Amino acid sequence: MHSLQETKDQQNSISEAEVFACPVCYEPLIRKGPPGINLPAIYRSGFKCTKCNKSFTSKDIFLDLTVTSGTKEYTEQKPARTELFRSPLVSFLYERGWRQNFNRSGFPGLDEEFKMAQDYFEPVAGGILLDVSCGSGLFTRKFAKSETYSAVIALDFSENMLRQCYEFIKQDNTLLNANLALVRADISRLPFASCSIDAIHAGAAIHCWPSPSNAVAEISRVLRPGGVFVGTTFLSSPRNNPFSVEALRPLRQIVGPVNTSYNYFTEAELEDLCKSCGLVNYSSKVQRSFIMFSGQKPY
Repeated sequence: MHSLQETKDQQNSISEAEVFACPVCYEPLIRKGPPGINLPAIYRSGFKCTKCNKSFTSKDIFLDLTVTSGTKEYTEQKPARTELFRSPLVSFLYERGWRQNFNRSGFPGLDEEFKMAQDYFEPVAGGILLDVSCGSGLFTRKFAKSETYSAVIALDFSENMLRQCYEFIKQDNTLLNANLALVRADISRLPFASCSIDAIHAGAAIHCWPSPSNAVAEISRVLRPGGVFVGTTFLSSPRNNPFSVEALRPLRQIVGPVNTSYNYFTEAELEDLCKSCGLVNYSSKVQRSFIMFSGQKPY
């Protein structure tokens, strides 16, 4: 008979092997290379969808699992609020003053926000955590170093944010050898098998997403039964915009015109959105314009 630990180890092994899916048809990807959700193993691996025959490999230091991965001629522009964070300058500045300005709107600060999120994620400790719109990896690194999860996957659409994320990771040998992966993907087309992820974190992100409803629907799809989603954002308020015209003016010469019309929501709207996407046990914590909200995939 197998021991409980052996059974758990087998479940983790199976879930890690099947977690990545094709962003075109959502079929599990076949992997050729060393196993494991960690930077060295994924960098040396190739992935292929047997249904649509599309192949995926690591570009630089991240695995590109976007629909447009591998295209040679086709290019696509996202809304300006999304393209802004693909800028090398914004990626560099994000953790060097940009994110710290959020405290003006009531954000408690990184350490407190991490602690609050960990409290929500307590029921799914030991599972796989997905940090969507990870940016430069502020919370990714905290989740990975906590050793609370079997694996942490940092996901962003911005190539430059993922490169910046790696620059911080490689300064810490414990993170380089941790079960930590960097993935480029579209939040509205998550490249994961349905019911494969235990915890999903979206820090200061939903207001930047082109379609929050499509994104939360995708989050609900990939969460396992009992899985937990935690997000933070700015509540709808005349005073909640940290991206003032004055703050963005120096960036216009580099990134071009910037549309500052972000998606800000009321508490009721966020709850309604989560419930409409099938999440239950909604709860939230508010401090001025800051809100942390959470929902759970039903068992």
